Amino acid sequence: MAVSLAPTPASAVAPAASLLDRYQAVRQQTARLCQPLLPEDTVVQPMIDVSPPKWHLAHTTWFFETMLLREYKEDYTLFHPDYAYLFNSYYNSLGSRVNRADRGTLSRPALADVYRYRAYVDEHMQQLLARVAELPASFTTVFELGLQHEQQHQELLVTDIKYILSTSPLTPAYLPAPASLPTSQPAPPAAWLTVPGGVYRIGYEGDGFCFDNEQAPHETYVADFELQNRLVTNEEFLQFIEAGGYHDFRYWLGEGWDLVQREQWQAPLYWMQKDGTWFRFTHHGLQPVNMAAPVTHISFYEADAYANWAGLRLPTEQEWEIAARRFNPDAAEGTFVESTLYDPQPLAPDADPTQCHQLLGDCWEWTYSAYHAYPGYERAAGPLGEYNGKFMINQLVLRGGSCATPESHIRLTYRNFFHADKRWQFTGIRLAR
Repeated sequence: MAVSLAPTPASAVAPAASLLDRYQAVRQQTARLCQPLLPEDTVVQPMIDVSPPKWHLAHTTWFFETMLLREYKEDYTLFHPDYAYLFNSYYNSLGSRVNRADRGTLSRPALADVYRYRAYVDEHMQQLLARVAELPASFTTVFELGLQHEQQHQELLVTDIKYILSTSPLTPAYLPAPASLPTSQPAPPAAWLTVPGGVYRIGYEGDGFCFDNEQAPHETYVADFELQNRLVTNEEFLQFIEAGGYHDFRYWLGEGWDLVQREQWQAPLYWMQKDGTWFRFTHHGLQPVNMAAPVTHISFYEADAYANWAGLRLPTEQEWEIAARRFNPDAAEGTFVESTLYDPQPLAPDADPTQCHQLLGDCWEWTYSAYHAYPGYERAAGPLGEYNGKFMINQLVLRGGSCATPESHIRLTYRNFFHADKRWQFTGIRLAR
């Protein structure tokens, strides 16, 4: 995703101390997420979508070094001349790089060297921020992008760590399970929220940060529709499983049905059945499925098949944003990475049925909308133009954030995007009709 590159007025530039505080808070959170890992855990790459934690630690550091220190600090010396090749992600304009699928082969540099790299860049960023008043407005714009970029990688760290640990036959826990898990209470019945058809305005409008794919706010027409006020639960999805949903082609898109047959999917990612009881792998190891919690780690194909089985459908991203603005514009509730729960949580039994719940946090919600540019979108020049625009093909939009998303990073206009087969992120379902 890419940042709005509109110039930042001088009056809007925060004091150096404030910028440094935010910088340090974001950087420390990344290190904190990696703290429970063994050094061996940080090198593993079980599939192409998952990057080793050591690579995340280094890549986010490379971003500040490349986009800010090299551009704005005249006396800056690179920490290591080869790190640009090792830790560039997909910026063709910045040179060649290690193949994405080969990040797990980087046994060197050692993890300790990566932490030294982070400390070196942090020290020079502190020096640069001390003289922020002397820098052009473009600095604070790219600096904000750097913070948001690292928060995106914090979310990826949470989901990548889970996938990495899940591939071990030992099913190791990232963190010990709480001494006593809360008793699961039934989720409140789903209620329908009605939105009359008409022309509505969507997209980001404000003075704060947004990615450029949220820009170009515009009017869009929708017909009358209804949206469920909460996410689909594990118990509801289990009914689909027990009804033979994974074995009935009638509910599936052709590509999805072929994938289910080829991969022999029987349930969401991380689910397994032992002695007649369903368990799922979590950051606390193997745990019984909480039936009241939102179902997660499902592909678009599974979400769409479930909706078809239920006689309903997935919302479009336009419907999602319109309903969110109408029924819960503040969207304050939700489970985010700061909770350290690393799992979507059940909705309270006494939740107001007239409000739209679980909009932000808990699970990214698949929509039936192709990821493409809003009318009037313009790709930025230079490497920052590669951050987002070139991915606007063959992907679906997801809305709302997840339990792995930093709370300060998400908003109602945020547009995430994945290919239809992806399941390792905290993805879930909200139904429409």
